[in-house]
Amino acid sequence: MKQVVVIGGGIAGIATALRLAEAGHRPVVIETRRKLGGRATSFVDPRTGQMLDNCQHVAMGCCTNLLDLYRRLGVLDQIAWHPITYWANPPHAPDELKASWLPAPGQFTGAFLRMRILSVRDKIGVGRAMWALLRMGLAGRERWRGRTFMEFLRETGQTANALDRFWEPVVVSACNLPSDQVDAPFAMQVFQEGFLSHRFASTMGLSAVPLLQLYDPAEALLAKVGGEVRLGVSAQGIAFDGKRVVVTDEGLLEAPCVVSTVPPERLSRLCSDAMKAADRRLQRLDEIRFSPILGVHLTYATPVMTTPHLVLPGRGTQWLFNKGLDAQGRQHVHAVISGADAWVELAEPEIAARVHADVAWACPAAAGLQPTEVRSVKEKRATFSATPGFAALRPGPQADARGGIDNLFLAGDWCDTGWPATMEGAVRSGYAAAQAITEADGVVEDLPIAPLARMVGLR
Repeated sequence: MKQVVVIGGGIAGIATALRLAEAGHRPVVIETRRKLGGRATSFVDPRTGQMLDNCQHVAMGCCTNLLDLYRRLGVLDQIAWHPITYWANPPHAPDELKASWLPAPGQFTGAFLRMRILSVRDKIGVGRAMWALLRMGLAGRERWRGRTFMEFLRETGQTANALDRFWEPVVVSACNLPSDQVDAPFAMQVFQEGFLSHRFASTMGLSAVPLLQLYDPAEALLAKVGGEVRLGVSAQGIAFDGKRVVVTDEGLLEAPCVVSTVPPERLSRLCSDAMKAADRRLQRLDEIRFSPILGVHLTYATPVMTTPHLVLPGRGTQWLFNKGLDAQGRQHVHAVISGADAWVELAEPEIAARVHADVAWACPAAAGLQPTEVRSVKEKRATFSATPGFAALRPGPQADARGGIDNLFLAGDWCDTGWPATMEGAVRSGYAAAQAITEADGVVEDLPIAPLARMVGLR
């Protein structure tokens, strides 16, 4: 049994440790915070004592590795699946995007044609773009590397209304950047693999419990195989002396190899100049930029939402999530603003006013109310900024043929997973790092592409 130090107890660290343990190694996870989950976790609001998620995190049917991790943790039954996506369209009832009996990529055809937020001309343009995405295939999106997704949308003749009310809500939510900033292949992947490839791919899964509870089983599972989780222990550095030694605020941890799952700026601080000179993966960490996400929890004295969630096309707030009623009948609404650069410097009262205006726009029952409680959570470095050129900065899990530190392994959603900054990407990176160490099974296969989608070019 080989001891492996895993720095970071986020999604990538948990995934790495579980796969290492299953392969017979002894992972020791060290996490600065006193809880697991990293950015995808929960906290107790000191104002109310309520357990709140940092931000609403969403699983999709195409997230095969994230769902595999939930299965290994024994919490897959805590994910509630939502086959309908609701798009606000006041004063009318929300549009419903739901798969029909048709096979992919045609499963949304009927529901899409019935959407009232888009005109016939809008829909023709969206259809033209979707056909182009199908015909180019998965490999074809690489030809767009280094160009923005907006360039593709303009080339396929999208209307201003379709951009504002269809493309932007999806792209900003998935990539945490608007279409005129995000590297085209990241956004293309969202539509190719999340909408066009498989009937189940776009089905949305939401945790029915606070996110932190999804990770509770990890400590016990690791302990059973001799592993360990050390919360409240901070890595101070990684010694570069031919063997791996992690310097922590509780002393030294020796191991034949180390896996770093922390964000790039944190990893940069852990590495000496000599390490950076010896390993190409460490030399451009400081060039990686980030994009913020703002989560806003609002409480209303009476119910204002009747659907489980709402997409808010054309508004500053992209999503609302119905978190249910408490014992007094008060409703908890969780609003999400991705690509929130224009919001993060605002004071909470201004944030509350803007978000409430969006809630009142989407939910007529909120028009005459004010939230009784508001709690905003700013994640200023929520995700990497997937702009053109970012792909060249993404390191692999292990040293390559060009040289590097053989017993230093990297994971995290910012690594070269082929995915945007998502929980799925984080799990994939952890599985890949564990595979590099153990040579056991690694990343779980994607959903198979439906025969019809494959026939028309998506392969």
